[in-house]
Amino acid sequence: MEELDALLEELERSTLQDSDESSNPDPLPLDQHSRKESNLAETSETVSVQNDPSPLPVQLVYTTHIQECNIYSEVQEPKKTPHPPKTSAAAQLDELMAHLCEMQTQVAMKEDASKKHIANKQDPKASLDSMLGGLEQDLQDLGVAAVPKGHCASCQKPIAGKVIHALGRAWHPEHFVCTHCKEEIGSSPFFERSGLAYCSKDYHHLFSPRCAYCAAPILDRVLTAMNQTWHPEHFFCSHCGEVFGAEGFHEKDKKPYCRKDFLAMFSPKCGGCNRPVLENYLSAMDTVWHPECFVCGDCFSSFSSGSFFELDGRPYCELHYHRRRGTLCHGCGQPITGRCISAMGHKFHPEHFVCAFCLTQLSKGIFREQDDKTYCQPCFTKLFPL
Repeated sequence: MEELDALLEELERSTLQDSDESSNPDPLPLDQHSRKESNLAETSETVSVQNDPSPLPVQLVYTTHIQECNIYSEVQEPKKTPHPPKTSAAAQLDELMAHLCEMQTQVAMKEDASKKHIANKQDPKASLDSMLGGLEQDLQDLGVAAVPKGHCASCQKPIAGKVIHALGRAWHPEHFVCTHCKEEIGSSPFFERSGLAYCSKDYHHLFSPRCAYCAAPILDRVLTAMNQTWHPEHFFCSHCGEVFGAEGFHEKDKKPYCRKDFLAMFSPKCGGCNRPVLENYLSAMDTVWHPECFVCGDCFSSFSSGSFFELDGRPYCELHYHRRRGTLCHGCGQPITGRCISAMGHKFHPEHFVCAFCLTQLSKGIFREQDDKTYCQPCFTKLFPL
């Protein structure tokens, strides 16, 4: 640096000397001055010339005699003043400055290359923000007022162009994105949850109720039943596959059934008609009955007395029960509930086992038979002699 300062001082001194020499030109010889005056006299123009270097006024004298050949005065081209020779100090300084310029050019080229490399690695969004900021500054430099439309809720920078108002705040369009997938929402529909924006796809995937049948998110109408959510078209009978109507559904083993299939599959069946028992019923013989179906299996009369007789899983009245059992009295036709007498393949009340002619009770069990009738011995001898 000391050598450079010494070279600059020497260059300055040499420059001052050259300027002093050029500011004091040599005066012209006298004979040249007299010849110039004589030439001016011949053209009838008088110009005062002095050695004083300060400017003097020029007076033009018009005459009536003008020579055609000398209408215009001759203008001499200015002589080029040769540059003073460079001193050794100036030459060294020029060489040093050229070397410095070359070094600055190389450094600038390296800086430009590094800036381009860094710019290529920058995030596109950051580069876009930088471009927008530069554009806004350029507009301001040109005198175009770029009035901010608020500050972006994402980047906190002023919004000068398009703006999106959502969730009570303002956003750059490119900064209003889905919280989950980070895709730009723009003017598309979105959903809000806990103050955050979600695109339709991610919101339904993350938060929408799921159908108990297909496990897919429910996007529109939702049906709630059996403590679960369903697509309306997926809530149907587990047996026949029909969608439930106004009659509703019945549940069995965590599965829904229509009324028809539920009753057919799970309701108790009547012991008489084998149809489902829905409302009023009678319970007898370990099963349920429609009241109108619980009748005698032979005469179909209801049991008004409230008592019945069972035979082979069917209810019977007393008469038909004993008839099927063969315990009706052959004499009176009434059931035998106590002691009975068996004779001729029939059963009799003891009081009804009598002689067909004299009606005497055959208590001792001795009788005679004729034409399927019982007779005592005396009556038989009288009526049927040998």
